[in-house]
Amino acid sequence: MEPNRTKLTLLNLAVLLLAGAAALGVALTSHILTATVAAVFCGVGLLVTLLSYVLMQLLEREKNERLEYDELTKSPTASALFNKDETSGLPARRSREQFEKFIVPGFTFALLLAEGAGVFFLWRWLAKATVPMERPYFGLAIFALLALVLFIIGRFSVALARLEKQRLLEPPAVSVLSSAYFLALAAVVVGLFSAGIPRADLFVAHALVILLGVLAVETLLTLVLEIYRPRVKGQQTRLLYHSRMMSLISQPESLFTTAAHALDYQFGFKVSDTWFFQFLQRSFAWIFLGQLALLILSTTFVVIETGEQALLERFGKPVAGSAILDPGWHFKMPWPIDKVHRYQTERVQTFEVGLEHDESAEQEDTVLWTVSHAKEEFNLLVASRESVTNLDGGTKSPPVNLLTVSIPVQFQITNLNAWAYNNTEPDHLLEKIATREVVLYLVNADLNELMSTGRGAAAEGLRERIQSAADQRQLGARIIMVGLQDIHPPVAVAGAYQKVVGARQAAEAKVNTALAYAITTNALAGSIARRTVLNAEAQATRTKTIALARAASFTNQIPAYRAAPEIYTTRAYLQTLARQAGNVRKYVIATTNTDDVIQFDLTEKYERSLLDVQIPKK
Repeated sequence: MEPNRTKLTLLNLAVLLLAGAAALGVALTSHILTATVAAVFCGVGLLVTLLSYVLMQLLEREKNERLEYDELTKSPTASALFNKDETSGLPARRSREQFEKFIVPGFTFALLLAEGAGVFFLWRWLAKATVPMERPYFGLAIFALLALVLFIIGRFSVALARLEKQRLLEPPAVSVLSSAYFLALAAVVVGLFSAGIPRADLFVAHALVILLGVLAVETLLTLVLEIYRPRVKGQQTRLLYHSRMMSLISQPESLFTTAAHALDYQFGFKVSDTWFFQFLQRSFAWIFLGQLALLILSTTFVVIETGEQALLERFGKPVAGSAILDPGWHFKMPWPIDKVHRYQTERVQTFEVGLEHDESAEQEDTVLWTVSHAKEEFNLLVASRESVTNLDGGTKSPPVNLLTVSIPVQFQITNLNAWAYNNTEPDHLLEKIATREVVLYLVNADLNELMSTGRGAAAEGLRERIQSAADQRQLGARIIMVGLQDIHPPVAVAGAYQKVVGARQAAEAKVNTALAYAITTNALAGSIARRTVLNAEAQATRTKTIALARAASFTNQIPAYRAAPEIYTTRAYLQTLARQAGNVRKYVIATTNTDDVIQFDLTEKYERSLLDVQIPKK
């Protein structure tokens, strides 16, 4: 059976070479990405098959050499020639051992490098691949034919390797069968392209490149574990270049065999002989297809949440009459025929122009201009209306100012079709538009006005400019608010800016204090002068009035004096005495026939309250 094994391996080698070359040629001429990656897998399988073929040849030589050695050692005369060292008479065996010891690990390491290089270059190539697919039906026919041929040969090789336990035949068989699956996948991708799903080719190609990277990692782990594997004499070594993952992909039914052995070992009896396990093994394909059908059926129902709207696409194009889905339950064709793209149309969305905020710094209670609270600052040029004087006496505009801004912009989607289909990545486009309008606006704005009284007008002006630019690009969005709350000089100059502003405020405070003192002093002097003038005028009026009163009184007293001079004089005397002696202490002497001596101590002063004592009546 060994010649048949060698011929079958040689057949696998030939079909992999022809299939890989044909797939690569068709893939490059028709620009089919998945087929190109599948051709790379065919190349990897070709190398594995070639190494297995060489090992088979070495084993065949060793077997023939062993037969010849046994024939020679049967004769009695030859026993003296071969009784010392058996290995010295078996050079083919030594060659095979040396090959497995050095060449196989070296080849496996080279295979690892090839897989890693394939992942690197294929990923970069896919990132730049933009040429559309050409002649898809020709590629579909070629890939389907190649997949069919490889599948028939691969299934035969896998069955033969399993039945006769030919471990060297298993890697070529797995390579052929897995290549058949990859080429069949390329045919499916071409069919999807013809059905109106062009991006499937790119997605599947990326998935195959990721699988190639996983195979490289598996090869690396196999080499590392081989270094630490204990060597037991007579124990059959594992083929380093054979991928168990590819074996699992090409033979998924082997999972049941592995699971059966594990269950038998764990439970201590033949679980694999039970009717349930046998039923599961026979009906696994139908069970899997049923679950897949339920999964696909579940994709026919879609629920749009409150505040959302969705776009319904069929093969990448809007469905006429029901392109926009409102909140609620909806029915659609299964994935990937129909796809739903959700959008938050009622939610007010926000993005920021300027600073990229640092969340750890913003957790502080106080945020200072002199302390950076952002991961990256966005410094803008701002105009200034002030002028400076040159050394020659002329005036010129000062250098432009720098300003660090963080401007939140709030918007809402108003036209979902325009938002989704008029522009690619509309949210990023709106951010770019807002950034451009902010830069253009600040170039013509005044720094001091922007940071003080003109902030509200600036915010409204920016909102109108961004809205106008968004309408020109037909974004289908409404700008609700543009905030200017986080505007300050850059951190590097914030301290100097604060010092200048502080000096200006101090100077302004001193000027205002002087003006207040001047106003207070002038007002006080004016009031004192006015009071003095009014007092003088009142004194003059009083003096005049008294003089007039005295003159009128003197005029009125003359007729009375002329009528009775003695009476008038006595009356005037008594009136004067009563008026002037009203508060003077008086002593009344009732008797006149005594010679009394009265002494007055004029230095003693008595309270009137002491003298006004009430004498009780008897």
